[in-house]
Amino acid sequence: MDLPEISDLIVQFDPQTGQRLPVVQAEVVERFLSLGSKQAARVVAGIPSKNGLLLEDAVDAMLLRSHIEMQRLSEEFAHGSRVREVLLDLLAAFRVSGIPSPYRVVDLGCGTGFVLRWIAAHGGLGDDVELIGADFNTTLIDAANRFARLEQLKVRFTAANAFALPEAATILVSTGVLHHFAASSLAAFFAEHGRVGTLAFAHWDFQPSPLVPFGSWLFHVSRFREPLARHDGIRSALRAYTAQTLLQAARDSQAEFSLGVYNPLLGQLPIKRVFHAVMGVRPNLMPAFASASGQRFSRWHAWS
Repeated sequence: MDLPEISDLIVQFDPQTGQRLPVVQAEVVERFLSLGSKQAARVVAGIPSKNGLLLEDAVDAMLLRSHIEMQRLSEEFAHGSRVREVLLDLLAAFRVSGIPSPYRVVDLGCGTGFVLRWIAAHGGLGDDVELIGADFNTTLIDAANRFARLEQLKVRFTAANAFALPEAATILVSTGVLHHFAASSLAAFFAEHGRVGTLAFAHWDFQPSPLVPFGSWLFHVSRFREPLARHDGIRSALRAYTAQTLLQAARDSQAEFSLGVYNPLLGQLPIKRVFHAVMGVRPNLMPAFASASGQRFSRWHAWS
């Protein structure tokens, strides 16, 4: 968190109510200047403001443009397919184990909903599965629902806390969300999964490696045009947590899950993938999950 992204500071929500909070432009500019991030300070200084406060419409328009560009990461690294294969294995385990449906897959911090929309478009999960995306930002949620309608997809998006939905998630997933939490908050985040009765979770994020600084810079500079997307995309990769940090936080939460890291390596080679996932599955469901995964279960690196 000592390397904040622009999107971390230009939009703020009350964590309890989800209500949008005003943001003082000069304070954000000064924060980035104090960190030596002149590029970020210039981006924030260029956002329209009134009476010293960032205009929410201008901020949201910038965030929407950036999230649409960030979709390229999921597209080019076939992320939708990766999430779908894990969901298929988990859902098969639930059915074999007699877990009653419907099964609710909730994407926490879904943004414009690309991952769930990709999965809905490719189908195969079953009619007993509900796909729900949750995010505090109403502009991103409105765009996600609009895209889903245009694409005629069976998925819905809601501006809400994923842990406070009227009907709890059976499976919680996310992409690129974990690094937005302070390390001191990770255990509390994982504890919420146990509190709401989630049966499994899979949270994908960038995987730290010596190649990350150059690789992330090259990809974002060559593929992105929005200044916020360029800055935050590179910063996201640099501040991502190691698997050990995430797993320790999940263990410290004392929620009752079998924990592991999924798909951290490229096949049998000692080469790290761009994304890895920290996963948790209720212990009584692990044998069925391992059976449903088959050879793919070798991608699960057990820790507890």
